Amino acid sequence: MAKIMKFIGFFALLVIFSSSFANRAEANHSWGGYHWARTANPFNLNLGNNISRNWISFLTQASSDWSQSAVLGTSVIKGATRPANCRPTNGQVEVCSSKYGQNGWLGLASIWTSSEHITQATVKLNDSYFDRSSVYNTPAWRASVMCQEVGHTLGLDHQDEDFYNSPLGTCMDYSVDPTLNQHPNFHDYEELENIYLHLDPASTLNQLTRRAVGNNNLDEPTAWGKAVKFSKNGKPVVFEQDLGSENKLFTFVVWTD
Repeated sequence: MAKIMKFIGFFALLVIFSSSFANRAEANHSWGGYHWARTANPFNLNLGNNISRNWISFLTQASSDWSQSAVLGTSVIKGATRPANCRPTNGQVEVCSSKYGQNGWLGLASIWTSSEHITQATVKLNDSYFDRSSVYNTPAWRASVMCQEVGHTLGLDHQDEDFYNSPLGTCMDYSVDPTLNQHPNFHDYEELENIYLHLDPASTLNQLTRRAVGNNNLDEPTAWGKAVKFSKNGKPVVFEQDLGSENKLFTFVVWTD
């Protein structure tokens, strides 16, 4: 009987280990290991509010959702830029909404990096579609795009890039119907723990200075640089500009259909 109980106990541990390993394997959507440098966890990242009233509740929700991470929190503060040009501020994320034109995209996350560290980021929400289109002017679309673009500024890539797969229940999943993809899921929080596992000797957070590196006029696809990643249906979803001296600019895109 003792041997049987010992075997059952060993088998149970093996199942738990296997399940844990499987979950860990699914959380693999860091984009290149890029992260905000910081000297302690949890850290706080400021989200500058440069958005219209139609977006306030969605930014508040996204901030609350991402702040459930064990390694970071976000705070919504007064923005430091004008929505139309949405210039970046070193050390934080500027979140902007404006009518950026009928140019095919709903949202952009632009992230400036130096070596492996994120130094500044912007989120743009295109009211040329959200305010005028009955398709996209819905709470589900607004919540999903806001959540995803803020998630990119934390260092996350997409979990899935096939618009026609069954929804994964995370805003980091592309889908033609965002109803089930309005918030982060367990694997997003798990991946953030992986990304921010180690500490840095210095911080790139909350420095509040302008850093004019690269092209800040990012409304048009021609300004985004080279496409480096594509969705399952062939659309480019991540662009890269090499700014020299180990500085890069990445742009993540949520397209219209």
